[in-house]
Amino acid sequence: MPTPASGGAGTAGLAALYQERILNHYRRPRHKGALEHATGVHGVKNPLCGDDVSVAVCVSDGIVADARYTGTGCSIMQATASMLMEAVRGRTPGEIDELARRFDEMLVSGAADDTLGELAALAGVAGFRARHKCALLPWKALLGAISQSADGSRIRPSP
Repeated sequence: MPTPASGGAGTAGLAALYQERILNHYRRPRHKGALEHATGVHGVKNPLCGDDVSVAVCVSDGIVADARYTGTGCSIMQATASMLMEAVRGRTPGEIDELARRFDEMLVSGAADDTLGELAALAGVAGFRARHKCALLPWKALLGAISQSADGSRIRPSP
């Protein structure tokens, strides 16, 4: 199957669709803003490019009931954060770990993974190694926030 990163025949339309999804999430982010009753918050920065993201989660009964992000950065980082917040709602930390593993594999292979939902649109990032960090930064923040929540820490985001 051709992938956006492979440059195979028939991928131009798929790549354009994926690019449009990424730009849509960048221009109209979902779930961006503070989460008032967060059970875990974690922020990460990439000092080389200036990307900066914090993710707040509310974990209840072992399920991520809500997730939101704040921050600034490139279109890849912002789109990943927006898509990711949608993808993790209603999932367990174990399910999210599996999504993270699949996302990592997709960044290496460049093959879109439909089980990732809209996050599959980021398969084309595989061809741009320098942009991998941009796509992974929201994941690092999310996993840190979930880890804090699982440890029973309740941390408020700083203003």
